[in-house]
Amino acid sequence: MTTLTATPTRTSTRLWTDAPAFTALALLISLAMVPVLAAMTIDPRSYGGEGIWLKPLKFHIALVIYLITLSFFARWMTPEQRSGRLWRGFVAVVCLCVMAELLWIGGAAALGTGSHFNVATPAMELLYNLMGLAAVTLTSASLVMGLAIRNNTDTGLAPAVKLSVELGLILTFVLTVITAGYMASTTGHHVGTPVTGARVPILGWSREVGDLRVGHFLATHALHALPIWGLVAARMGDARGGLTHVWAGDVVYTVLVLATFAQAIAGQPLF
Repeated sequence: MTTLTATPTRTSTRLWTDAPAFTALALLISLAMVPVLAAMTIDPRSYGGEGIWLKPLKFHIALVIYLITLSFFARWMTPEQRSGRLWRGFVAVVCLCVMAELLWIGGAAALGTGSHFNVATPAMELLYNLMGLAAVTLTSASLVMGLAIRNNTDTGLAPAVKLSVELGLILTFVLTVITAGYMASTTGHHVGTPVTGARVPILGWSREVGDLRVGHFLATHALHALPIWGLVAARMGDARGGLTHVWAGDVVYTVLVLATFAQAIAGQPLF
């Protein structure tokens, strides 16, 4: 059986072999961070209390991590699944949605306005709704991949690790749709009105009022957290090879996501 570990050279080779489109797009977005960083140094404008180019940078980083993660997990799809027309067509649509999201967010920054929650004009409202659809589409890649790996009976993974990878990918989509969907229906990610602007360093979550981004952040990283837990569960072992521990850990993580989200809705900060 195999594990999630691999040598750097072999891993990079597999990324290009198993998910060339996702890997190439991740590289392109990484290179696109250079002009975004340059814009941050020469453009002093702010929006919503922070530098106007900070949101584009955050989304560049987040989408690179997401795409590389999908590229890594693609090795546990079957060769037939990866080479099929439906999968290749779906990947193309996902990549287009990723690029559309970044162009939308970066374009809004260049214009000196916000992208998310911006319905000030009919055009911006239309774009906001279209990009919401694009966000659901690109996130659905984790669901489709999770189901594909679930149907592959010859991954070589330990049962606990395989289950955790499947559930991590699937729950990423389910929990993200719940948290992001609700957040998109509101007027902003804060529940309440911040007074001092106190925030959690780096992440930027409010320390004064409820912040819907907390649950959303945890939801989108289920595809990282749960497979790591699967490795731990496989080593702990039980009569079912660690499967019980995987299920228990996944339930706890799901409750954590929903609890932090409910806390934000109630107007309470995480810290």
